[in-house]
Amino acid sequence: MNYYCPQYGVWREYCMPSSHWLRVNDYAERKDSTIIDEWNAVPTPPPTQLQSVSVDPKTSALLVLDMETSICNNPRCIASISKINQLLARSREWGMLVVYSLTHTGSLSDIAAQIAPLPSDPVVKSNVDKFYKTDLEQILHDHGIKTVLITGYAANGAVLHTATSAAFRGYNVIFPVDGMSALNPYAEQYTTWHMINSPGTRNRATLTKINLLHFIHPYQRSENRELGVIQ
Repeated sequence: MNYYCPQYGVWREYCMPSSHWLRVNDYAERKDSTIIDEWNAVPTPPPTQLQSVSVDPKTSALLVLDMETSICNNPRCIASISKINQLLARSREWGMLVVYSLTHTGSLSDIAAQIAPLPSDPVVKSNVDKFYKTDLEQILHDHGIKTVLITGYAANGAVLHTATSAAFRGYNVIFPVDGMSALNPYAEQYTTWHMINSPGTRNRATLTKINLLHFIHPYQRSENRELGVIQ
């Protein structure tokens, strides 16, 4: 029996075992096929593991991306509003920086009322990458931010591309998966898989959920810094 080995891009009688690799019986029949032809034969990867995460509010920022009522109008996005609101309340309680984003045609009045920004909250406006032609990087730099918690809509749009852009810039990226959404579940699954498997993001991204986030008290920060836990 032949197997396709994606690591080497060749067909072999035997390749290192992995449940993710496509099994093919007949090379002659498959040699001209594409990934689209093989779509239904590709095994689904196992679910990713969610981690308990300690957040230093002094060096972390919460990003609330594109939560505009004009696009956040489907059941999955609407359901995420209450979750984001929980995280938003905790973040404000700990004095953490909160940054909002809008689509290129959005306005502040479009943001869902439950999670509306305060007058002091920075707001950036761009395409799916919120670093693109905005002062987001400068805002984060000015506040000494090293880690971003990314929430919002859509998972496969602003969330994915802004998170990737943040990782490229050296930020640690925390993904509360219940704080992001997309029109369909597959887009959310793909986003989580991409962030922890892509060479550009996997060393920077951590998947979690909102009730697994723990904020570090100032005295804990001092103790952890002495132990080398916080840089």
